[in-house]
Amino acid sequence: MSLLEHLITPGWPAPANVRALQTTRACGVSNAPYDSLNLGDHVGDAPLAVERNRMLLNTLLPSEPVWLKQVHGTDVVRADLASCLPQGDACIAGRRGAVCVVMTADCLPVLLCDTQGSVVGAVHAGWKGLAAGVIEAAVQAMEVAPQNLMAWLGPAIARDSYEVGEEVRAAFITRQPQSAQAFIPGLKGKWFADLYMLARLRLDSLGITAIYGGDYCTYEERERFYSHRRDGATGRMGTFIWLD
Repeated sequence: MSLLEHLITPGWPAPANVRALQTTRACGVSNAPYDSLNLGDHVGDAPLAVERNRMLLNTLLPSEPVWLKQVHGTDVVRADLASCLPQGDACIAGRRGAVCVVMTADCLPVLLCDTQGSVVGAVHAGWKGLAAGVIEAAVQAMEVAPQNLMAWLGPAIARDSYEVGEEVRAAFITRQPQSAQAFIPGLKGKWFADLYMLARLRLDSLGITAIYGGDYCTYEERERFYSHRRDGATGRMGTFIWLD
């Protein structure tokens, strides 16, 4: 199968000039445990393999993506203006051809766009960034009325595979009490956390109700997705968005 056949196209009613794609782990050149389309240059994979994998993706993109140094924070980078390897966990663009990307392997990638097709964004929403407000920061930076935005939730670890400690639950409930519904009890003070629900709650609280996706599990779908929790040393997938 070709690379195109292994990519995921977000299922959302975005304007025609909004383009987006989600990679899987298939159709690259990296060897195990990074097999095979690893896009992360910080996980121990051979640098040449990562470069070749990124080059494969670049044939489908209008320009070199703005690769972020992700730190589980809330900083937002403008792809229109960014220099090499900026630090941040969200990226937005209002200029045609500027490509935003976030990398994940269990964390939740969130894509954003407005109904007019004038601005797009990609958000890396691990639990720390999500709890701290990375989605809110990205939406604020986009400078569009939230009711005119839509979101797509990409592949992440699903609730039944994501057991966390009380400190994770507390981090969300302290800021948004209704987040309690996204946790179900595990054993010995542990909780199973629903990243998809937590993101939907944050988006909804901002006034964004057009929310799509959220029906994958990186942990369970071993052949399709990387999962750091499942495998430890592993690759990273990319979630890309740009204006055509």
